[in-house]
Amino acid sequence: MIEADGWYEVRVSGSHHHFKHPTKKGLVTIPHPKKDLPNGTVKSILKQAGLN
Repeated sequence: MIEADGWYEVRVSGSHHHFKHPTKKGLVTIPHPKKDLPNGTVKSILKQAGLN
């Protein structure tokens, strides 16, 4: 979903994927759990990416 907005993966640390955007500030970290992410975590990721 965030990749469609231009975010691209810069590294993977264990089960965490780190994404960067060419024009937006910051780094978005997305955990890769064995189960679905909780709704609060998804909302936080979207907020960090400026997609809320």
